[in-house]
Amino acid sequence: MRKRRAKKRILLPDPKFNDQLVTRFVNNLMWDGKKSLAYRIFYDALDIVDEKKQDDEKSALEIWKEALSNVMPQVEVRSTRVGGATYQIPRQIRPDRKVSMAIKWLISFARKRNEKTMAQKLAAEILAAAKEEGAAVKKRIDTHKMAQANKAFSHFRF
Repeated sequence: MRKRRAKKRILLPDPKFNDQLVTRFVNNLMWDGKKSLAYRIFYDALDIVDEKKQDDEKSALEIWKEALSNVMPQVEVRSTRVGGATYQIPRQIRPDRKVSMAIKWLISFARKRNEKTMAQKLAAEILAAAKEEGAAVKKRIDTHKMAQANKAFSHFRF
């Protein structure tokens, strides 16, 4: 690389839960720089999760973190050219990439749902992911299946 690696920016924790992961999630949820609207959508979604949850000992934030960990992939496949042929090589994922992939999948599959408001869509996807079901968890399972199917090419890893 010609230039040095970019420095990691330190995120400020969110105002309600004082958590940097929430800020990272809201930054991905935000469109057109409307951060206060993104915070409102996220907090409303957590309120809906709080109403609909089954077990009383967990808070809505813990359910969201559990959903995020259920969506996090462990391995992924990367395309690499070896001798004129392209192989899908399974690789371990860095911890910060795991989190960012889980956040992106949770938000993108929430946007594709059929509920009325974005807060309802996000809450439904969080509850589904916490129960190990839903589209975002299916995406993680498909990613793991793809890596398992291409395990024979793992010796091409450099």
